[in-house]
Amino acid sequence: MRVLLLSTYELGHQPLHLATAAGALRAAGHEVRLADVSVDGLDEAGISWAEAVALSAPMHTAARLATVAAEAIRSVRAELPLCAFGLYAEALRADPRAATLFDLTVAGEYEGPLLGWVEGLDAGTPPGAAHRRELRQRPARPDRQGLPPLDRYARLADGASERLVGFAEATRGCSHRCRHCPVPVIYDGRVRRIPVDTVVADVDRQVEAGATHITFADPDFLNAPQHAMRVVNAFHRRHPEVTFDVTVKVEHVLRHHRLWGPLSDAGLLFVVSAFECVNDAILARLDKGHTAADAATATALLRRHGVEVRPSFMPFTPWTTVVDVLDIVDFVIDQDLVPNVEPIQYSIRLLVPPGSLLLDDPEVLGVLGPFEAPKLTHRWASPDPAVDRLQQRLAAIAEQRSGDAPERVFPAVHAAVAEAAMGSAGRGLAPIRAGATQGRPRLTEPWFC
Repeated sequence: MRVLLLSTYELGHQPLHLATAAGALRAAGHEVRLADVSVDGLDEAGISWAEAVALSAPMHTAARLATVAAEAIRSVRAELPLCAFGLYAEALRADPRAATLFDLTVAGEYEGPLLGWVEGLDAGTPPGAAHRRELRQRPARPDRQGLPPLDRYARLADGASERLVGFAEATRGCSHRCRHCPVPVIYDGRVRRIPVDTVVADVDRQVEAGATHITFADPDFLNAPQHAMRVVNAFHRRHPEVTFDVTVKVEHVLRHHRLWGPLSDAGLLFVVSAFECVNDAILARLDKGHTAADAATATALLRRHGVEVRPSFMPFTPWTTVVDVLDIVDFVIDQDLVPNVEPIQYSIRLLVPPGSLLLDDPEVLGVLGPFEAPKLTHRWASPDPAVDRLQQRLAAIAEQRSGDAPERVFPAVHAAVAEAAMGSAGRGLAPIRAGATQGRPRLTEPWFC
C-alpha cells in the first residue's frame, strides 16, 4: 500500500518518528514516502500519490500543526484515510476539528497499531474513527531514506563552528509522573527500552550522512541508566569523535552522579534539564522531585566533569508572581547560566492539555478557564495582570531576537524583568556579570516542546 508519512515539526531535527514508522511499514512490504512540512511545506504530489496518510504528533506544537495539515489534505482529497500518531495524538481527540479529520489516532508505541491500520486498509477495511493507546514495545529500526538531509536542520553551535546534528532515542516513556508533563499521561511511569543494536544502527546512518553530534530524544536519558550506558559505550566505540547531548531530570543528575565522568569521557557536551522555576512551592505542586538548591547543586556537579547544563524553564504558571520571575533571572546570573538559557525559556507558560495530571487537583481546576481546542490547552490568566504583561513582553523579545545567541539577548530580558520588578517586587535584579558572556555549545533550534 502507498503510505505518505508527514511530520510538521520535531524540535528542528530530521524527524525520528517518521523514520521509525517508515521502518515498520517498509519492513512489511509497504511503499512509503516521507515529507517534512516544517522544511518543505505540504507535499501535494505525495498527497495525490498516497492511499493513506499518517501524521506524526510527538509534541504539542506538532499536534496543533498536524490538525492544520490534515485540514489542508481533506480539502484536496476528502476520502483519503488519515492517521495521527505519537505522544500527543490522544490529545487531538479533544479538538472537535481533529475528531472529524483523523480516522485513527495512536498514542504510545505506535508502530504496531499503525502497521495494523495500513494492512487493514490494504485488505479492504473501511476507515473509521478509532483511537489506540499501545504501551507494548514493537521496536522498528528507523529507515531515513527519503527524509531531507541533515544540513536542513538544527546544528550544534560550538564556538565559531557549526556541526550537523543527528537525532536518536534509546528509550521511550518515563519512570516519573511530573504533573505538568505529557509523558506520564500516556506511559504512566513505564519506560520502554529500544535495543542497543537498533539505536547504534540509527546513529551509524546519521554519522554516515555527516552528523558529528547526536541529540538523544529520550524524555530522560537516565530512566534506565544501565541501558543508557550500554548505548553510549556501543556507539562511542564505533564513533569516538562524535559528541552528544541528553535530557535528564535534576533528580537523576544527582542520583547518578557517578555516571557523569564516564559520560563526559564518551563525548557528552551538555545536559538539557527541566529546572522549571526556583520557587520550591511551585516545584512541589508540579511534583518535580527537586528544589532550587538541587538545581544549583546539579549545575555544579556537571561542571566538575566538564559538562554544561542547558536549563529549560516554565516561569509562568497560575501561581507565579513577578518576584518568581525575578528569582529565576537572579538564579541564572548567580549560576553563570546566561549563555546556557535560550531566550524563549524566560517566557514559557504552563500548558494544561487534555488528560493532564494537573486536572486531578481541585485547586488547579479552580484557576483554569475553558478548554481552547485549537491550542490544545486550558486557558488561564494570572491573578496579577502585571505577570501576564511581563510574559507577553518576554515572548516578544524572544521572537524579535530569534537566532541571536542567549548572551546577546539577555540584557533585554534583564531590563524587562527589572522594569516589572520595580513596580511590584520591592527589589532590583543582580547586575549582569561580565564573565557570563562566553558562548557555550548549544543547538541552533531553541524550542523544546
